[in-house]
Amino acid sequence: MSDNTPGLEVPLHRSLVEPMLMLGLPRTVALVLWTSICAVGFGLRQLWVLPIGIALHAVCAAGAKADPYFFDVFISALKIQRRLDP
Repeated sequence: MSDNTPGLEVPLHRSLVEPMLMLGLPRTVALVLWTSICAVGFGLRQLWVLPIGIALHAVCAAGAKADPYFFDVFISALKIQRRLDP
């Protein structure tokens, strides 16, 4: 069969095959990071946390650019059972 068989092509949107990113981070990581940074920074009035949050965001975005599924693998590694059952 050739690759150009008529009638067997399906248009596929990029959002179905690529991870959902917000400012270069996976959506859940960005929401957790900035929710906690804003809670500490503005809630406790500790504004020195904001530059640390920007630096963490830049580091995580560089890591997500190198491997977009790093955070998914990291979260699943945290959820696995640490011991073997007999």
